[in-house]
Amino acid sequence: DCLGTPIVYSPVKADLTGNIKKIRAVYDSNPAKFKTLQNILEVEKEMHGSAWPKTGATLALMWLKRGLKFMLVLLQSISDGERDEEHPNLIRVNALKAYEIALKKYHGWMLQKLFTVSVRVSARESNLLKALEKGKEVKEEESIEKIHQFLSRVTPILDAIYEMYTKMNAELSYKA
Repeated sequence: DCLGTPIVYSPVKADLTGNIKKIRAVYDSNPAKFKTLQNILEVEKEMHGSAWPKTGATLALMWLKRGLKFMLVLLQSISDGERDEEHPNLIRVNALKAYEIALKKYHGWMLQKLFTVSVRVSARESNLLKALEKGKEVKEEESIEKIHQFLSRVTPILDAIYEMYTKMNAELSYKA
């Protein structure tokens, strides 16, 4: 919601929300059995056999982690002060960097072009920071410090999920 034009980012939000719902549904079906994300992957691997990891919560988590990586790279780029010299208040450069690192290799040509065009209507950094602060007027330095704190807490969690996928050989490289 903080990234700008709803028509551009609503499909991304719907995708992330849908993946969270799929994972949550599996967990809610048996919280004792599915205490951790790793438990979910292990059980699904056993349940689905050769169809795994292309199904269920395993697939949903794979796409969710990619979307989260996009957001973390975007925030890291902003907090590192990376800017477009010609348009310093736009997050275009940050969004393109995040896309390149987190999602581009998993998208076909059409989705790649759609994203590139969509980025042209990206939010302004000042609007993004204000949205992250829920509309409160806060100094940019304070917002950036909060982003640093958030990144320091969330990045190790996401790294652990990526590591789990690697160890379990659950990563898929097909293009959407």
